[in-house]
Amino acid sequence: MKKLLIVLLVYSFCKLNLIAQIPEGGKKISPDLFGLFFEDINYAADGGLYAEMVQNRSFEYAPTEQPGWNPFSFWQYVSPGYSIGHVNVSTNMPIHPNNPTCVVLDVEVVGDYEQVKGVAGVGLQNSGFDGMVVRAGEGYNFSMFGKVLSSKPIDFLIRIQDPGGKVLADASLIISDNEWKKYEANLTATADCDSASLMVLAKNKGELALDMISLFPENTFKNCSNGLRADLAQLLADMQPRFVRFPGGCLVHGDGTGNMYRWKNTIGPVEQRKGQRNIWGYHQSAGLGFYEYFQFCEDIGAKPVPVLPAAVSCQNSGGTWRIGGTGQKALPIDEMPEYIQEVIDLIEWANGPVDSEWGAKRAAAGHPEPFNLEYLGVGNEDKMTPEFIERFTIIYKAVKEKYPDIKLIGTSGPFPDGEDFEKGWDLCNHLNVDVVDEHYYKGPEWFLSNMYRYDKYERNGPKVYLGEYASWGNKVYNAIVEAAYMTGFERNGDIVKMASYAPLLAKKGFTQWNTDMIFFDNVNIVPTPNYYVQKMFMTNTGDYYFDGVIEKDESDSTLAASCVMDSKTGDVILKMVNASDEIKNMTIDLSRFSLTLSDAEITLLAEDADDENTFDYVDNVVPVKIGFQADEIFIYPAGPMSLTVIRIKNNR
Repeated sequence: MKKLLIVLLVYSFCKLNLIAQIPEGGKKISPDLFGLFFEDINYAADGGLYAEMVQNRSFEYAPTEQPGWNPFSFWQYVSPGYSIGHVNVSTNMPIHPNNPTCVVLDVEVVGDYEQVKGVAGVGLQNSGFDGMVVRAGEGYNFSMFGKVLSSKPIDFLIRIQDPGGKVLADASLIISDNEWKKYEANLTATADCDSASLMVLAKNKGELALDMISLFPENTFKNCSNGLRADLAQLLADMQPRFVRFPGGCLVHGDGTGNMYRWKNTIGPVEQRKGQRNIWGYHQSAGLGFYEYFQFCEDIGAKPVPVLPAAVSCQNSGGTWRIGGTGQKALPIDEMPEYIQEVIDLIEWANGPVDSEWGAKRAAAGHPEPFNLEYLGVGNEDKMTPEFIERFTIIYKAVKEKYPDIKLIGTSGPFPDGEDFEKGWDLCNHLNVDVVDEHYYKGPEWFLSNMYRYDKYERNGPKVYLGEYASWGNKVYNAIVEAAYMTGFERNGDIVKMASYAPLLAKKGFTQWNTDMIFFDNVNIVPTPNYYVQKMFMTNTGDYYFDGVIEKDESDSTLAASCVMDSKTGDVILKMVNASDEIKNMTIDLSRFSLTLSDAEITLLAEDADDENTFDYVDNVVPVKIGFQADEIFIYPAGPMSLTVIRIKNNR
């Protein structure tokens, strides 16, 4: 016991001593400053981060989502070996009311003539999202729900094949039950293919219903079932974000009240989740739902920041953006008690004990421990109508009464100024909302001209969350300008609580929004220069800000700088931005810090202003790391069009 007390005393002294070594003049800033914003736009979820390889797996696609779509979209009827049968859609025997459509396969004749492909039967084939990518030696998990409608079991062949019909992997299973049952098989690919397809083939006569036909790589992120595409998820994890905001975005409040994102439709077994058209004009399966979002945040050490509708739809509902809005619709007041309970239930689902109603549902999904939800967004860049203000106020007061420690995030519209911005801030100030979510997309010159925007904000009101921003472009100049602007977040980290860049992911050929952080297809990933700037800030954060460490020409609007300290490590981090086309000197004075100046590292992003990364030149713009020995006082020549991060480690 005596030894334990000595250890605890030494630990306490060391901890206090580290805090005591923070020099005078350090300003405490938000530890949650830089994070990610994920929205299912640009096919970011299905066909993107969500690793499901089958498109329209539950046969729920409809022409209301895209013209020409139907339950058989992306499926092909196949009957090799001169087999005979037919396939129909049924809504009379759903697996679950949230998943109403299935297909009925009627096999009348199985041919006895074996073609070159060596198979005979009746079935379906799916080519996924622009083809399925398989790799030799890797495993793939197949599943489908089946229900026999005739008298005998039906043998099935499950096959992955290339466009020429070459077999890449296959497995067999037997559908035998006359009630819905999940059937599974594991397949291992024998060769690489970027354009494979999945075939499910009934090999004997009979009739049966099929639904939820699914194929996942075994190698998902953290090997999670119903998981995420490993390479995309790892790229995000490498950024070390402090938080992730999800699931949007305009997707949250939706295209009309019937299209609002309802979180309860996205949890539980995937066959019981309710997919729907999203506001960006395609189907969201809800396979990537709130459980998966929260689990991903936990896996990468980021705080979850879910956003729920404020009981109103997007003001651009029904395409009214073309005529300036407003298509905003509100839930009737008499439905608000039920909706408020939905909001309250989310907090219990995330944080409640396993013996609570919704905590038990979380535990049943595989996560008995709370997710430790701290932030909750209500609304997304909404039009500040009387209907919105009334409903937001009702929700805010109800949540604060039940869960006063939850930090509520309000909204101030889609622009950095104007009527909605002013009304949004007035409302949040009146209610004393914890954090206000600002959004804006502007040209790069606007960002250079407004680098001191947050220096002018009131210091005692609600904090700021800049939930969406970008400088309309993915060239080096855009990224460097954004870096200059981001130093203002650190300088004002006492009121700027959080910040996250514009849409995160965009799939090649399926992009609705042209300024994004990461572009990808089924094989390749293209991190933009903007991605690297965000990563350089996220992996070099501090919780104290220091003025007067970096001296620069304050009249030069192309220069920006910040100095922060990580109190956990004692490291001092310098960030210097030069958005001009010539070298500019900055003077650094580290004399106030106790540092081992020989142990430092530079991370440098410096290229021509018009450079960018493309699918043909993925690594055209990549930061470099350089060992560095600092002096207590030294001059740093910041190169043209550059972001320099110098991290000086505290080894004392």
